[in-house]
Amino acid sequence: MKYDTRKDQIIQTSAILFQKKGFSAVTMRDIAKAMGIKAASLYNHIKSKQEILSEIIISLAEQFTEQMKIIKNSNDSSIDKLKQIVALHVNITSKNQFEMSSLNSDWMHLEAELEYYLKLRKNYENDFRSIIEKGIQDNELINGNPEVMLFSMLSTLRSLYIWLPKKEDLDIGKFTTELSLVLINGINK
Repeated sequence: MKYDTRKDQIIQTSAILFQKKGFSAVTMRDIAKAMGIKAASLYNHIKSKQEILSEIIISLAEQFTEQMKIIKNSNDSSIDKLKQIVALHVNITSKNQFEMSSLNSDWMHLEAELEYYLKLRKNYENDFRSIIEKGIQDNELINGNPEVMLFSMLSTLRSLYIWLPKKEDLDIGKFTTELSLVLINGINK
C-alpha cells in the first residue's frame, strides 16, 4: 500500500494494531516495530499514541457528520435519505475497515477530544433520527418507534467493519442496494 505521508503510514499501521490488540495493549514500540523503524523516529511525525487515536476517530466522525448534514438538508425523500446513509456507511467502512474498528471500540479512550467526539456522534444520531421521524410523519415509513428503527439500522451499519473484510469478492454497489432493501423494507415477503 502506498501512503501519502509517513504520518499516514503511522496512522494506518496503528489502526491495524489497535484492531488486532486493542488500543490499550498497543505501545509506540509495537507501532515502530510493525513499521520497521525505531520508536524514537515516530515522534518526528506524531506526539503520542493518543494523537494517533484522535486522528483516526475524529477524522471519521467528521466525515460521517458532514455527509449526514448534506443528506439531511437535501430535498430527497426520507427513503432516499436512508439509502444514502446506508451508502455512506458502506463507502466509508469499505475504505477504512481498521479505522472503523477504532471508531467503534476505542472512542472511550479519547482524552482531549472525547467531548468533541461525543458532540459529533450526538449530532449524527439526532440527524439520523430526524430523517426517520420525518419519514414516519410523511407516511413513507411505518408508524413505529423511531428509537428502535435508529438502533436497528445503526447497529448494523456500525458493525459493517467486522463483516466486510470477510467478503473479498463483494460488489459494493450491489451490496449497498441489498443492504438498503433489508434495512429499510425489512425481510417480509
